[in-house]
Amino acid sequence: MIEFLVDLFSGAHGWLFQHLVEPAVFFSGFGEFTEEAFEGTEWFLVGMVELAALYLILRPLEALLPVHKFGNPRARLNDFVYTLIHRLGLFSIAIFFTLDPLMDHVSGLMRLQGVHPFNLESLLPAMPPLASFLLYLVVLDFFDYWYHRAEHQVDWWWGLHSLHHSQRDMNLWSDNRNHLLDDLLRDIYMAVIALAVGVAPGQYVLLVAVSRAVQSLQHANVRIHFGRLGEHLLVSPRFHRLHHAIGVGHEAVRSPTRGCNFAVLLPVWDVLFRTARFDPQFAETGVRDQLERKDADGNLVPGRDYGRGFWQQQWLGLKRMVEFGRRGSA
Repeated sequence: MIEFLVDLFSGAHGWLFQHLVEPAVFFSGFGEFTEEAFEGTEWFLVGMVELAALYLILRPLEALLPVHKFGNPRARLNDFVYTLIHRLGLFSIAIFFTLDPLMDHVSGLMRLQGVHPFNLESLLPAMPPLASFLLYLVVLDFFDYWYHRAEHQVDWWWGLHSLHHSQRDMNLWSDNRNHLLDDLLRDIYMAVIALAVGVAPGQYVLLVAVSRAVQSLQHANVRIHFGRLGEHLLVSPRFHRLHHAIGVGHEAVRSPTRGCNFAVLLPVWDVLFRTARFDPQFAETGVRDQLERKDADGNLVPGRDYGRGFWQQQWLGLKRMVEFGRRGSA
């Protein structure tokens, strides 16, 4: 069965490249990039397979075990646009392959000076491939935890990242609801870390795919948890939903860390650095300043507008970045 699926994928890849992509590459005068276009076609198809798998697995779960009914019927559609851009655009993988030659050049210069770059696998040369993969997964997740935590603690950064938290109707596509600038910064950061510890290109693609699949489950509108033990081993939809909870998770009052449950895959980082909460609840999500409130005179003040469409959300994110950055400086 697996061999049949691999052959089917390879056939679709070859047909798409031969009949559509390669002619377009030569017609546009970029024939020297044929090899890159071939690889890009493959990862475009990988993204399509990811989208289909997410929909076929998580969409039925959302219908069967929903946390709540959606208040905004467009919520899922708008987040799907973000997912198309992120999964089919393959930003993180493209940045990794772009930085790879630069890191190789830096490593070469270091060797000329007698400095040997660090490689994680060199610590255990006989490490099996699966163990190597899991080790890289843990190391990258550690650095991802600190990146995510910084997004909440640095004022201008929260101006960008708050777009991700402004979704009141979290769903299976909400993982990719991010500001493009924030995505770019994270992709560069993670690619540099991966290259610095010696992750091979093929491994990186698989690491990204596994991480994205788990994060899609975390954001789905599903009433699921992993039990007393499992909640401490892998970030569940309930654990991560608490991170998104209004006034409870990412903006808890008087929280020095500005929230809880920052882990991307492994809750152990939240446990070790005292940011974990395992409350058994599926709380309401969003950002506090989206809610209507009363001013000092008792007048009703409307909540902050985070935008309805993609481009409006991106523009308002930049405005918040400037606004919050100035507030932090003051």
